[in-house]
Amino acid sequence: MTGRQFERTRRLLGDDNTEFLHEKTVAIAGIGAVGGYALEALARIGIGHFILVDFDKVSESNINRQILALHSTIGMLKTEAAEKRVKDINPGCIVEKHPVVISEENLPIFSSADIILDCIDSVGAKIGLLAYAYENRIPVVSSMGAAMRRSVRHIHSDDVMDTYGCPLAKEVRKGLRKRGIGKGIKCVFSSEEVRFEYKDPDTDDEAENIPGKQSKRPVLGSLPTVTAVFGEYMAELALKALLPEGTMESKDVK
Repeated sequence: MTGRQFERTRRLLGDDNTEFLHEKTVAIAGIGAVGGYALEALARIGIGHFILVDFDKVSESNINRQILALHSTIGMLKTEAAEKRVKDINPGCIVEKHPVVISEENLPIFSSADIILDCIDSVGAKIGLLAYAYENRIPVVSSMGAAMRRSVRHIHSDDVMDTYGCPLAKEVRKGLRKRGIGKGIKCVFSSEEVRFEYKDPDTDDEAENIPGKQSKRPVLGSLPTVTAVFGEYMAELALKALLPEGTMESKDVK
């Protein structure tokens, strides 16, 4: 790619690594609060091809924490809003859109990805996607629960089997073990204690419907300060996985 758009990336990572990233395909499952920020970072760094999977549309309640959510994008499919934003950042980027609910049947959508970022909040779909990536040896980074947290100080990355303090991660560990899957899946999680009781989605007028399912999705409080760090952390872990070993390593100044 020409021009000065990626000049500062080149100066830090080098020409070869920057060109290398232009050739890579990143799949992001769920482009809401966490996935949207991961997408933003990777698009600006110069990833050349995205596979974006999200059934949802932008709603007004998304504006407090989702980078794709603006008054001008309310009602748009998130995949459409994402493509528009990515193309405005990097017109040469290829954006493959899949506005569908993730299921066992459509997991092959992810087969051509160099890495998958799992940013979905449905436990069953999350476990299915992680198992698919693991069994097909596709590198994957998973986001555990970012909602209902207040502080970035408790955000960590580790193997999903070594997480603690996260109710979602606990359910994911159980589900993966039932499939015979142990260590080997990297994730971002928060160890912060959840201090908020959310409403039962069946009695909450603001609960959101999921296409093709009778159950509703609960509305959880969340802050952009936390979800943004989750997404940026996932983007960093993706770079570490994609680039030659040691490229992204740093040292503390003593």
